Amino acid sequence: MMEEDLKIKIQLINPHIVCSMCAGYFIDATTITECLHTFCKSCIVKHLQSSKNCPQCGVKVHETQPLLHLRPDRTMQDIVYKLVPHLFESEEKRKEEFYNSRGFETQKKGQVLAGVVEKKSGPKLSCILSIPNAHQFQFDEKICLCLERYSMHPQHFINQSFTLPTLDKKFLRCSARVCVADLKQHLNEHLDFPSHFHLLLMCGAEELRDEMSLKQVYLMNWSPRGTPMFIFYTISTTVS
Repeated sequence: MMEEDLKIKIQLINPHIVCSMCAGYFIDATTITECLHTFCKSCIVKHLQSSKNCPQCGVKVHETQPLLHLRPDRTMQDIVYKLVPHLFESEEKRKEEFYNSRGFETQKKGQVLAGVVEKKSGPKLSCILSIPNAHQFQFDEKICLCLERYSMHPQHFINQSFTLPTLDKKFLRCSARVCVADLKQHLNEHLDFPSHFHLLLMCGAEELRDEMSLKQVYLMNWSPRGTPMFIFYTISTTVS
């Protein structure tokens, strides 16, 4: 006997995935560690600029540094993106339009090594839109990737020439929720290079922002090229 699929109306789930401050679905879901209530990141950060208490239960977050008691809730955000059709795509499109409308030159984050990477104005959505249910996160979804040095040749800087070392173990299998900032931390721990250099990570000829998850990188910069996903690292004297 085959089991029937259980269908639940989204209205029944809404109270658990809607921000009580803006009445919209969680975007960058962020949880207060003192009471475990969750809000959109922009909503709760703006609220704590004028109040030190949780807007839902009133508990005091912290007297002087309330923002230190906020934590990104990636699991909740994954659930929201999976339950609400096209929310992920629409949010990425809004970000792209926001950057483009303001000529977001600061996204380029300074002068990068000549010839290393050609910056683009924003993420591509064509890959996301062409794959059915691409926005959905599977339980404990993993992504295989290869961290590869960008150039085999020494890089030349003012009064200095330096060759970036390679990784002993360059193949990784990690959660799709891992962020680019986490990869940079991993590389900093396993590569030996002077502290005044800064790491740049690239995929598909675009520099990756620290807040991007591997899921976003795969959908916008790599898919559907198969696995592993190649992410290249190099260095710059300019903060990325």
